[in-house]
Amino acid sequence: MKHLVLKIAGAFLAVFGLITLFLSGSIIFDLFGIRAKEGNYVLVVVWANFICSFLYLFGAYGFFAAKKWVIRPLVLSVIILVAASVGFFIHMNSGGLYETKTIGALIFRITVTLIFTALAYFKITKKEQIS
Repeated sequence: MKHLVLKIAGAFLAVFGLITLFLSGSIIFDLFGIRAKEGNYVLVVVWANFICSFLYLFGAYGFFAAKKWVIRPLVLSVIILVAASVGFFIHMNSGGLYETKTIGALIFRITVTLIFTALAYFKITKKEQIS
């Protein structure tokens, strides 16, 4: 049962990482006209998402392989996203243009990443310390 939970979490994290990679990469590299559709995006948030997408994919492998190091890329993702949130709020408070949906997206992404981090800690890291 433990391995099934890890495989499902790995699959969800891989899909989340691939979607994040596609969307953030499309904005950064102006692919498929997505940049124009995004409106007033904040580049620090887009770059943070782009970097985190690779960390999510690396973390997905860690879930599939049940490696205790899986928590490291996820914690790093949380740190990057919190730093991007600080950058976003500085941008917002200095009068920069932004989309209000960015606030909700940052909260969602940080929450999802924290959930995966907690899952990795309790299902992999903590279990291996007890064994």
